[in-house]
Amino acid sequence: GCNPLAETGRSKLQNQRAVLNQQILKTVRMRAGAENLLRATTNTKVREQVLLELSFVNSDLQILKEELEGLNISVEVYQNTEETFSIPLVPLGLKETKEVDFTVPLKDFILEHYSEDSSEYEDEIADLMDLRQACRTPSRDEAGIEMLISYFLQLGYVENRFFPPTRYMGVLFSWYDSFTGVPVCQQNLLLEKASILFNIGALYTQIGTRCNRQTQAGLENAVEAFQRAAGVLSYLKETFTHTPSYDMSPAMLNVLVKMMLAQARECVFEQIGLPGIRNEFFTLVRMTQEVAKVGEVYMLVNTAMNQEPVKENIPYSWSKLAQIKSDHYKALAHYFIATILCDHELQSGDDEDQQEKALSQLYDYMPEGLMVLTILKDKVQRKQLGKAHLRKAIVYHEEALRVCGLCKKLRNIDVLQEVLTAAHKRSLLKYAQQETEDDFLSLIQAPDILPQTEHKIETIAPQFSKVKVKDFFHRLGPLTVFSAKQRWTAPRTIPIQHKAGELGFSLKGGSPVQIHCLDPSCAAALMGLKEGDYIVSVGGVDCKWLGMNEVLEKLKSVGEQPVEMEVISCQDTAVSMHSKSATYSVGMQKTYSLICLAMEEDKIDQTKKAPLKLPFLSWGTKNRQKAASTLCLPSAVAGSSEMKKKLSPFTLLSSESSLY
Repeated sequence: GCNPLAETGRSKLQNQRAVLNQQILKTVRMRAGAENLLRATTNTKVREQVLLELSFVNSDLQILKEELEGLNISVEVYQNTEETFSIPLVPLGLKETKEVDFTVPLKDFILEHYSEDSSEYEDEIADLMDLRQACRTPSRDEAGIEMLISYFLQLGYVENRFFPPTRYMGVLFSWYDSFTGVPVCQQNLLLEKASILFNIGALYTQIGTRCNRQTQAGLENAVEAFQRAAGVLSYLKETFTHTPSYDMSPAMLNVLVKMMLAQARECVFEQIGLPGIRNEFFTLVRMTQEVAKVGEVYMLVNTAMNQEPVKENIPYSWSKLAQIKSDHYKALAHYFIATILCDHELQSGDDEDQQEKALSQLYDYMPEGLMVLTILKDKVQRKQLGKAHLRKAIVYHEEALRVCGLCKKLRNIDVLQEVLTAAHKRSLLKYAQQETEDDFLSLIQAPDILPQTEHKIETIAPQFSKVKVKDFFHRLGPLTVFSAKQRWTAPRTIPIQHKAGELGFSLKGGSPVQIHCLDPSCAAALMGLKEGDYIVSVGGVDCKWLGMNEVLEKLKSVGEQPVEMEVISCQDTAVSMHSKSATYSVGMQKTYSLICLAMEEDKIDQTKKAPLKLPFLSWGTKNRQKAASTLCLPSAVAGSSEMKKKLSPFTLLSSESSLY
């Protein structure tokens, strides 16, 4: 990972985000305690004082939330350093997390479950922790993406080897919501995997905004980066369905995917116009349709951002920027078609049928009394319709400037103001160049333009298989057998002596090999060898990864002196307990969220017999009703009887529940 102490603009923003997260955590703790006191006391004076304190705390939370929104709209830091005259693109900030110490839980599990000396795996555990630490500050390039994917894939191995479905491991994962700053703390590894996926998508967006949009290669890379970001976020939405964090809820991820595809569409339009837009009939028709498509997708993004439950947590400035871009690109579409009508009269050598067909594709309907062919031939009607489009373009430009001026965060972005002002002045100049004597007769309303594109923009699914990783805990044995789900007896030592060319048993299977066709009367059977036992070592040599022929050779090389063979017997797999986890993925058990604040000073000794009932904070509607001061952040509740009810995924998706 990058140097966390490096004084770069991006690292400064992430450090500010971490500080804000800590302040929000402290304020939420204060509010949770005040709400608990409010519910517990009946003293009128105390209640009045607590309500007053709650009003101050909620004000502080609102201020902190606005500061966090300011970080989310600090788009200039992520843009390319070259001088550019383009509207800034919006990246996602990386989710912040706390440090996790895997040492004690994994060493205990290796000793207890795998019956191996856990001190021999200290280097592997350290490698895992170093990789996680590096993932907190990934570099903004393909190497950073590869590192995050490597850790995500490594978590798959760790989950299978160390996280049994029957109990918790006592490892607490804490991640902060990138929009609200509220921490989510769980013992389930799926929260870690989902958060890493979110950061992979966020890093792709930062790579996309960093690309040089003044070159074809830079724009191509930006388009691909935003498509890949949309693909990762879409994969996160489909795979981890019930996340306890607002920024990873299905509704929020759906909006983020739309926003990334809209930014990819915007880069495609810039790519088409990069060589210059020729003032030629068919070129302008194509540009009109393309830019109208950009305006349409941003309009859909703005609509999605203003829907519940996303509206409460999406940065206000993001919604306004989507509205500004929608108006700006719609204005450009009307400007282009006005240029077609005002500058290109039908000449004798022009293909009349082709121009009529091209122009008719721009409109869903024509104003009453007008026909496309008539407009092409009639100079007066062409000019009147062209001026109508210019008036509509000016209206859209003025609306974009008005919305930009109303948003405090956006009006401080100089390049945005410059682009909008230049486009507005260009439309005003074009309108002023037209004759104005007959303006009082121009009653034509410009029709809407049909968006159309020749470039398909789709999500690019994450290709995890391209990143090759080796299981850190490879020495424990093949994962198909040596996993947390399997249970075995402790290794048993069986003395083996080669007599009369026979062992009394044969072998089967791959790595590790199993005892097959055991003779009950042979010496090995009498010493405790059983049918189906797995051979883990012969003569002190680890055999977990050896094939049948290799193990057989070792056994046949035994002379008159007996050699010790270690074997294990597989036991019945324990019934899985109900999993209180952050998410569930394809093919996994349905789960529900367990949200609690991560208390740094509390060092709870998690033992094998630790009770599973924990105090936690819920996002639930009932809790909001109990405490009127709780707006959109978690509130403290006691007990967990409500959570024992079986939850249906359909009810979770169709109603506001305790998940998010």
